[in-house]
Amino acid sequence: MNDAVNALSVEILIDAPPEKVWDAMTRRQAEWWCPRPWRTEIIAQEWRAGGRCAMVMRGPNAGEEHASEGIFLEVTPGVRFVTTDCVSTVTGAGDWTPQQPFMIGIWELIPEGGATRYRASARHWSAEARKQHEDMGFVEGWQACARQLKELVETA
Repeated sequence: MNDAVNALSVEILIDAPPEKVWDAMTRRQAEWWCPRPWRTEIIAQEWRAGGRCAMVMRGPNAGEEHASEGIFLEVTPGVRFVTTDCVSTVTGAGDWTPQQPFMIGIWELIPEGGATRYRASARHWSAEARKQHEDMGFVEGWQACARQLKELVETA
């Protein structure tokens, strides 16, 4: 995979230390994960490598929903977490089920003075998947989520 060709990312500076941002990212994920007026229902978040990462994003209109099922590849508290949808583990680590891959998601926190640079990236298996994600509104959607996280953290 050529990341330069197949990656998309957004970032924002949040006026809070990484520990505070991490806390909101992980404990209040449903409040910022998808652009309003959509909402997120967390099914399972097993915050460890190999842990299940599952949720359903629901739109404001009847029947609008997008389910996401995958695993955490890495969880480094206060620093970053990485997920992928290429496998699922509905019953826990060790019960791997392959599925059609779309992306690897990386959410990072970088200390910057007394603030935190939040960076969210999606790495895709192909240029076609990247283009599809871009056409779905990746930049606008993920920027909206970053702004929602920033608001959540800075007003807490």
